[in-house]
Amino acid sequence: MIIKHPYVSEKAAMGLEFDGKLQFFVDRKATKAQIAYEVEKMFGKKVTAVRTLMTMKGEKKAIVSFEDEKAGEEILSRLGIM
Repeated sequence: MIIKHPYVSEKAAMGLEFDGKLQFFVDRKATKAQIAYEVEKMFGKKVTAVRTLMTMKGEKKAIVSFEDEKAGEEILSRLGIM
């Protein structure tokens, strides 16, 4: 499983509100293309960009941008987070 779970913090919520981007914790070995494919397959929304970073705890986080700006809010509401 490439995508572990969504990451929601105050900073992540601001990214969602202003840019329509979602953050997920992902498998350390996952590539950007694999992450984009999994997100599109899971949620049915077109991904335009994926940025990744490693946290200080050694976890990999992906910041995903969508074609539709409201897609992030819709996904979080479907997951029951927002």
